[in-house]
Amino acid sequence: MINRVVLVGRLTRDPELRNGGTITVFTVAIDNLGKEKSTSFIPCVVLNAQRAETVAKFAKKGLLVGVEGRLNQRSFVRQDGSKGSVLEVICDSVQFLERREESVPNEEMEIPSFDDVTPASEDETKNLDSIEITDDDLPF
Repeated sequence: MINRVVLVGRLTRDPELRNGGTITVFTVAIDNLGKEKSTSFIPCVVLNAQRAETVAKFAKKGLLVGVEGRLNQRSFVRQDGSKGSVLEVICDSVQFLERREESVPNEEMEIPSFDDVTPASEDETKNLDSIEITDDDLPF
């Protein structure tokens, strides 16, 4: 069976570190397509301690993120004794899809710039335009 989720949306609040800094939780707002505009609020959990710390440090409310992971449903008992259930995404990957300065104006940017990526050398790109592929070579 397959259990994969890919979401793109905005954080509804700053991510929260829990369990001694090994887990980060946050909620992603997703616009639903359809005749009537609606929004779903999807709870997400990062269990990898290093990734959890990075998300908590750099992601802020309003940031556009891409989340990839799996759905998990868990049950719990509330303080009043009633039972509850939550469906959440256990994140394998969280990607920041915009610069912080674009999502939160007038704040100092903390996320490393995307422009710092080293460009490919000429040797790596010089023959890419001359490759000829026929329709018979494509697998679809």
